[in-house]
Amino acid sequence: MPWYVEWLLLYLAVINIIGIIVTIHDKIAAKKNKWRISEKTLFILSALGAGVSVYITMLLIRHKTKHKRFMIGIPVILILELILIGALIRVKYNG
Repeated sequence: MPWYVEWLLLYLAVINIIGIIVTIHDKIAAKKNKWRISEKTLFILSALGAGVSVYITMLLIRHKTKHKRFMIGIPVILILELILIGALIRVKYNG
């Protein structure tokens, strides 16, 4: 396995752990009426590769599941990322 694949997998593991922690923190803060994580931050984390963990965590802890913006936006980000990955793989092996 090339070194950059290992680094990419490490990055994805770290960013997804951060996504889980941030989502859970926001849920706890919401319950305690404390300082919250901005919606923009959750979307940015998702766009940076934490979309899977943010989305699954939201569903598991029932956080922001009534917000259409999240229930549609996060999966759209995931789909766009998959399309991008597919395009990059296609270019690599067909180019």
